[in-house]
Amino acid sequence: MIEQDRIIKVNIDEEMKSSYIDYSMSVIVSRALPDVRDGFKPVHRRVLFGMNELGNNSDKPYKKSARIVGEVMGKFHPHGDSSIYGTLVRLAQPWAMRYPLVDGQGNFGSVDGDSPAAMRYTEARLRKIAEEMLVDINKDTVDFQLNFDDTLKEPVVLPTRIPNLLINGSSGIAVGMATNMPPHNLAEAVDATIAYIENNEIEISELIKYIKAPDFPTGGIIYGYAGVKEAFETGRGRVVVRSKVDIEVDDAGREKIVVNEIPYQVNKAELIKSVVALVEDKRVEGISHINDESDRDGMRIVIDIKRDANSNVVLNKLFKYTALQSSFSVNNIALVNGRPRMLNLKDLIRHFVDHRHEVVTRRTQFELSEAEKRAHLLEGFMIILDNLDEAIQIIRDSKTPEEARTRLMERFGLSDVQSRAIVEMRLRQLTGMEQDKLRAEYEEVMNLIERLKEILAKVELRMEIIKNELVEVKDKFGDKRRTEIVYASEEFNPEDFYSDDEMVITISHLGYIKRTALTEFRTQGRGGVGSKGSDSRDEDFIEYIYPASMHNTMLFFTQKGKCYWLKVYEIPEGSKNSKGRAIQNLLNIDADDKVNAFIRVKGLNDADYINNHYLIFCTKNGIIKKTSLEAYSRPRQNGVNAITIREDDQVIQVRLTNGDTHVVIANRNGRAIRFHESQVRTMGRTATGVRAMTLDEDGQDEVVGMICVPNNTKESVMVVSQKGYGKRTWLDEMDENGERILDENGTIVPVYRVTKRGGKGVKTMNITEKTGKLVSIKSVNDDNDLMIINKSGVVIRLKVADIRIMGRATQGVRLINLDKRNDEIASVCKVETEREEDTIEVNEAVEPGVNNEFNPEDNAMNNSGTENVSSEETEDNN
Repeated sequence: MIEQDRIIKVNIDEEMKSSYIDYSMSVIVSRALPDVRDGFKPVHRRVLFGMNELGNNSDKPYKKSARIVGEVMGKFHPHGDSSIYGTLVRLAQPWAMRYPLVDGQGNFGSVDGDSPAAMRYTEARLRKIAEEMLVDINKDTVDFQLNFDDTLKEPVVLPTRIPNLLINGSSGIAVGMATNMPPHNLAEAVDATIAYIENNEIEISELIKYIKAPDFPTGGIIYGYAGVKEAFETGRGRVVVRSKVDIEVDDAGREKIVVNEIPYQVNKAELIKSVVALVEDKRVEGISHINDESDRDGMRIVIDIKRDANSNVVLNKLFKYTALQSSFSVNNIALVNGRPRMLNLKDLIRHFVDHRHEVVTRRTQFELSEAEKRAHLLEGFMIILDNLDEAIQIIRDSKTPEEARTRLMERFGLSDVQSRAIVEMRLRQLTGMEQDKLRAEYEEVMNLIERLKEILAKVELRMEIIKNELVEVKDKFGDKRRTEIVYASEEFNPEDFYSDDEMVITISHLGYIKRTALTEFRTQGRGGVGSKGSDSRDEDFIEYIYPASMHNTMLFFTQKGKCYWLKVYEIPEGSKNSKGRAIQNLLNIDADDKVNAFIRVKGLNDADYINNHYLIFCTKNGIIKKTSLEAYSRPRQNGVNAITIREDDQVIQVRLTNGDTHVVIANRNGRAIRFHESQVRTMGRTATGVRAMTLDEDGQDEVVGMICVPNNTKESVMVVSQKGYGKRTWLDEMDENGERILDENGTIVPVYRVTKRGGKGVKTMNITEKTGKLVSIKSVNDDNDLMIINKSGVVIRLKVADIRIMGRATQGVRLINLDKRNDEIASVCKVETEREEDTIEVNEAVEPGVNNEFNPEDNAMNNSGTENVSSEETEDNN
């Protein structure tokens, strides 16, 4: 019965909850989070205080780290030597602390993550900046508490003159919360603190002018300012830090990426291993060798780049996939009055200033108390000096010191403290010189008392003292920023990862797309058999080929009249013989829809450009529509309606114009119509359009293509038929010198006469059974090549200059030999010719659309947005 009475039954849920709360509060307050006033956790504070008590100051010899650890563990921190030594080591590491507080001698680890030597081998002492955090600690400036065994006292907080939490930061994981505070520049932190003292109502936006951003001990570059600003304003933010690198070129002309500084808290050895792993996994190509050439003079990681690689592209991939670029997640949680709080920049400065104000006030009170005590003694001395003979006689006549003290108190009205000091006074202090010194000291002490009382009476004087001490600290320890700031950059620009190489975009009949380097295609003579351009399924064949560069923006238009947007580098890369990837997997296209027209642009953010250029749509049934490019400058991910299409119609061509071009549209039966684009008024994005050409009523006729030719162009019209025949024809009559022929009235003599839209047009090719129906019309010149691909997947590239100019109504010449009887031409595309036959140098290729003369066939090239503004407009086809 007695044993049962000793057992107390408790609810296990309540006991666990209570115990865990006690444990978590202990971790939060006594281990993991720093105090906002001095920026220290208990272990840091105890290490510095223990070293100070040990006399291990900057002007004294080093002491063994084991001696320091033993002192701190035995007196203040009974939690094991490893935690104390780990703290001591970190306080001495210049790559871990922006302003190291311990001066270490020996092996204290390295930025490669090497472990420090055992504490019996290393030595340490305080640095001068650490002594500034301990100054005046014996002047009752801070509260003390009993240590773990109640035998000694330790400070609750240090009376630091330096905003340590700002300049050195802190990190720690508590229970249910964590802190991660970046270091800052001391000079900037002092300037911001002084600005706050001078104006307590200062906004964070004003403080940022003084303390610009974190300043990491390892340097680097802060890449983008939004995260910094957010952290200053809210206490939380993401600061992106990049390594500082240079691109060097050796004597052999090979490029090297040289890393001189890495982000804060990045392990250099692990960083190098990660780069090697990426190269081995072929995730980053273009690196031939990596070597660590760091020494005592600084960091130097050398990455050799292969001859055919682009160093900037490699570097940007390393930034993305390795710790060469990393982010510091700011989480400013610190203890305020023993409670964890999230703090912004102004809060951190305000709490430090409040702490310094309390320290200065308590120090002044302490000094006033000491001065008043001394003045009281000096008053007693001066009374005795004025009555020296009598006082000496009283002391001589007294039998004991106690009797002498009592008689002096009664005779001269002295206090107990004064009488004791007088009895214990040495005879030498009775000399005339010493008497003068005492009187001078009394006067000096009284002046001091008056000044100290004035300081205690006026807040302005106390704040001035704080400012002066901060300026003194700045003069002693201030230095320049190590971390640079790049304000205008935020997230990665995807274009940074791709060279702007020339590519060929290939789209098959069943909707498979790929990009292939233009250099994979070789030039062949006219009439050649061609080379295999794609391995496609029997029922599939290549239908569209289109030249573009990696940074181009592609606008895709479907036969149902929708517009989609992709960067060329977002299109999957494939070899010349690969099938590609289904467009439906890249764009949100309906199952019964497909892309059959596209343009490339490079300036959808340029308001002047997009408002002065137009998209002209042509449909299979001969409908044309003209809309400002601005209406398509902000496509959505799910596409936008580009044109309203009737049920039995579809978009076959889209062209970019400058508002002053001639439109030429050709049909299957070999006719073409030419009219100025002003014949088509500008309509809204969803308009239907108007009639461009009247088709034959045989039930099989349809429009095969459209070209838009600027005025005074010297380009010719290229038409190709189903069975491999083609020819070039001038748009206007030309002489032998390539100049337009004028009639007797000075008017240009057209080959294709200019008419109004909606007519039947004129013959552009003599269509026979041998030639087959017309399949393509292009605007070309002698600088172009033609890429012709048939339904069996064979592609041939030939020079346009090899095809002679012929009359408008002629049959043309054979361009490609079709091996199979039922084979037909599927698609024709023009590209810029290469400088030398059988070789194509990408860097020598003429980039279409960049020259000064506008070329609507080439389109233009720039970036685009991602939103859309719609304007509904419809028009009858008449």
